[in-house]
Amino acid sequence: MRILVAGGAGFIGSHIVDALLANRHDVFALDNLSTGRKENLPAKVPLIVGDVRDRERLKSAFDEVRPEAVCLQAAQMSVSRSVREPTYDAEVNLMGLLGVLENTVRVGAKKIVFASSGGVLYGDVFAPAPETTPSNPISPYGISKWCGELYLQFFAREHGLRSVALRYSNVYGPRQNPHGEAGVVAIFAQKMLAGQQVVINGDGRYIRDYVYVSDVARANLLSLERDLPETFTAINIGTGATTDVNELAEQMRSLCIETAARLGRKVAVPEPAHGPERAGDLRSNLVANAKARELLGWQPTKSVRDGLRETVDWFAAQT
Repeated sequence: MRILVAGGAGFIGSHIVDALLANRHDVFALDNLSTGRKENLPAKVPLIVGDVRDRERLKSAFDEVRPEAVCLQAAQMSVSRSVREPTYDAEVNLMGLLGVLENTVRVGAKKIVFASSGGVLYGDVFAPAPETTPSNPISPYGISKWCGELYLQFFAREHGLRSVALRYSNVYGPRQNPHGEAGVVAIFAQKMLAGQQVVINGDGRYIRDYVYVSDVARANLLSLERDLPETFTAINIGTGATTDVNELAEQMRSLCIETAARLGRKVAVPEPAHGPERAGDLRSNLVANAKARELLGWQPTKSVRDGLRETVDWFAAQT
């Protein structure tokens, strides 16, 4: 299948590209390289540099590729930035999505897989939430993902476009960008390996469901390949397992110390400090994955401990 991955040079997108190539699909990447890196992609994958908000560039990219299916990972993904800059969040996550959807229909592609978010849609939940949980987003990021799914449903009804919204829990792993307001695992890994003290927001008792990036990539692969019964399907992608930020920091500090010792590096990793709470953060978010198991035959294969070890090893190899 001929597939365009928007955001294909990014953290999750590049892992999806790898999974698609392994299954012999014809893959193209579109990325503005704001957080993605050309080095994340195999040399044989064509990279089109462009932003999903740029209507003319988006049109020319679709005309060049003429995809049969689209995987949309390009997004504004910071909850706290969405609180500060809701207009920017909507420009990327809604206007960018609409541009992709319109061009997907225009060139006759039959399917789109969209990176949604389970945690921010369901709000604070203290048990793994199924897809039937009412939407309760409290941040502009969550609102844009919720509206994005509604647009997917409209395009499914109006144009027959088969669409899948994958509601990720907290994705982590190699290639995650540790700069700015990136995922906590990437930030902790980079700082701890450098012997710097990490700062935990608030009391650190924020419960999260951490899912490894290769498992997320496999969910995208299966969603693109499977013929699902509905024209629009929302599917949670997570483990349902609980880890709070304090526990995460403790595990990562232990792994960073082990990794540094194995590599013969003299690194003292300080105990974490605690800072102020961050605007828009949920206390607890967990997603149930029974639907993914049923429709995709998907289940997580990587435990948090093993995934964190591989992530720390990757970051250690970058320095």
